[in-house]
Amino acid sequence: MNILFAVSEAAPFVKTGGLGDVAGSLPAALAAEGADVRVILPLYSCIAEKYRLKMDFAFNDYVNLAWRRQYCGLFTLRQDGVTWYFVDNEFYFKREHIYGEYDDGERFAFFCRAIVDLIPRLGWMPDVIHCNDWQTALIPLYLRQERQGPLAHIKTVYTIHNIEYQGRFGHDILGDVFGLSDDLYNSGILRYDGDVNLMKGAIYEADRVTTVSPSYARELCGPWTACGLHQVIRDNAYKLSGILNGIDMIRYDPQTDPNLPAHYGPEDLSGKQQCRRALCRLLGMDENDNGPIAASISRLVPHKGFDLVIDTLEDMVAHGIRVIILGTGDRYYEDFFRGAEARHPGRVSANIMYSDERSSMIYAGADLMLMPSRSEPCGLTQMIAMRYGTLPVVHAVGGLRDSVVPHPYDGSNGFTFSNYAACDLLGTVDYAVSIRRREKEWAALQKRAMTQDLSWSRSAKQYLDLYRALGA
Repeated sequence: MNILFAVSEAAPFVKTGGLGDVAGSLPAALAAEGADVRVILPLYSCIAEKYRLKMDFAFNDYVNLAWRRQYCGLFTLRQDGVTWYFVDNEFYFKREHIYGEYDDGERFAFFCRAIVDLIPRLGWMPDVIHCNDWQTALIPLYLRQERQGPLAHIKTVYTIHNIEYQGRFGHDILGDVFGLSDDLYNSGILRYDGDVNLMKGAIYEADRVTTVSPSYARELCGPWTACGLHQVIRDNAYKLSGILNGIDMIRYDPQTDPNLPAHYGPEDLSGKQQCRRALCRLLGMDENDNGPIAASISRLVPHKGFDLVIDTLEDMVAHGIRVIILGTGDRYYEDFFRGAEARHPGRVSANIMYSDERSSMIYAGADLMLMPSRSEPCGLTQMIAMRYGTLPVVHAVGGLRDSVVPHPYDGSNGFTFSNYAACDLLGTVDYAVSIRRREKEWAALQKRAMTQDLSWSRSAKQYLDLYRALGA
């Protein structure tokens, strides 16, 4: 089975969020199951020289995008059983930012058009192209134009990682930039509230549509989560499924993580106490205080539930809980947590940054990981936290519902609350703290969380079943 994974980012080459983690791990897991997997992404200028030196130049060509004729180079790299393709065009991809440029629509339309046009030159033909988010949503539509050619047999799977970002553009861009006819707009496939909506088009045109957790797939059928596309999702529910993401079990392993001052595992948690003391020293907290530490590692944006954290912070501090925040995002949240640190030195730590090293320290040194998200397609933070024996406190939505079994139920590995309210978050945190006082029960919870199968192997088998159902 030949699978081409089309993405706008992939770790370790370039990553801004969860999509990068998925694209960096899932292809290798699929390859380990016997598939011939190749990944294609733009050759951004920010990709490090150490990776560029490993790349081989394959060929160059020209891509026709509407009235434009643009240079396109292709570089390859082999790593972890996966062949990586990098699409080169400095006009589009030598930019300060990966996303958020004024011509993002044109940049990623070029990327999609290049993928379709270059396939015949690869010397390898995919059975399935797996597209991800709006940046690759045009691929199923471009393939529609190839139904009588050598690409006619190719099936498409389209994964929605976050429905909030849909790829919406003015109608005038349809022909002039995307090179598509008004028929796709007039038929309603691309039309949305007077705009062109690329995600909507991909949902209709792809052979299968997936999301990154079963609960998120169900939630997208309702107006409170789908950001206006709930009727589109319902119309295509017959081809929709949810497959829970995994994590890189080698990268996220407290027994080997090079960022930790001490290593530990589920059979011996003593190293976690050393990591806790080291974290406290790093952040200017009392390392001899054995009180609970609750942390949050996240983008500081509204849908991550930080309004609830703000509303409960003073109460948590009053209850003897120290709070650590790591992340960047909206200025309002950044300023609030900086102010909270100034008001409560040694009790609140605001780390307004992104740091792999510091995140590892927090995963290992904290007791609880706060994830009160209003919506959460999958979430990886709660899985990583469990891997490090730090128990998640989550709002039971999306992938959080699917991955966290609340105490005291059988198989429990964390704590959940159902009502999106500050009092429910605070009550759940207080309950978790009360369980922490029962040392044997807490250690059993930690061990259960740390020994779960959170790997991509489970997810890869489900994706392969999906591809086979398409006749690939």
